[in-house]
Amino acid sequence: MAKFLRVGVHDSNVGGYTSKAWTIRRIGLDAFLEWGSVEVRRAGRGRRIYWTRRPQQKTVHSSSEKQAIAYVRRAIARRRSHRYEQLSESVRIAQRPVRQRAEPARRVFATVLFVDIVRSTEKVALLGDHRWNEVLARYYTVLRRALRATNGREVTTTGDGMLAAFDGRPGVLKAIHCAAAIRQAIHTLGLEVRAGIHTGECELIGDSLARIVLHIGARVMARAGANEVLVSASVKSLVDGSNIRLEYKGAYKLKGVAEKWRLYSLH
Repeated sequence: MAKFLRVGVHDSNVGGYTSKAWTIRRIGLDAFLEWGSVEVRRAGRGRRIYWTRRPQQKTVHSSSEKQAIAYVRRAIARRRSHRYEQLSESVRIAQRPVRQRAEPARRVFATVLFVDIVRSTEKVALLGDHRWNEVLARYYTVLRRALRATNGREVTTTGDGMLAAFDGRPGVLKAIHCAAAIRQAIHTLGLEVRAGIHTGECELIGDSLARIVLHIGARVMARAGANEVLVSASVKSLVDGSNIRLEYKGAYKLKGVAEKWRLYSLH
């Protein structure tokens, strides 16, 4: 069975995540697909994935085993990319446990850092799945080492990306230092990364963050080039007077956000 997970901030949900999982398997001449929205709790080895509602299902019957195999291979190939993380078969996507009492949301000031690998699909094609998984393991080791050094918190990972959070106003400088350390260290793996940083008020629900701060942070990262760290004007205003050097890149319309945002590149 092949399993895939996508975690991201998308146009349809400006307040936070839209997470989706897929499972694909074949039994004889039948291919079984199951997909739907999921809730991802915690990160790293403690990550748990739950269906938020009953997943959709599809059964495709083929006239021959060869045709069934070909269909499953195509279904897997479409999702084996930088947008989806392929999960091991041992990872369980469970029904969401019933909560006795809804966990209240808390308003917090946080800085979010989004990081992902540039041209990861090309790297997968060049290295192959086994070698790529080894590179990814070392890549996440670099990211987590930088987070520990700057007191950042890993919120979630997917595929080749990570979302981290830094608490309070001191977290703005910590996020920038973390992104700079990642950019420098990642060269040893033959990779290029891009990063986006934004800051503001979020809602903290358990271990997860929500609100438009996340959406904007993801869109800032999407504007970054290879080995570039982009920050929003909100971040720039809080580091003025420090030794952080930022170059104005222009005002951009971020997808899914109404107004234009001034963005700055870290030297």
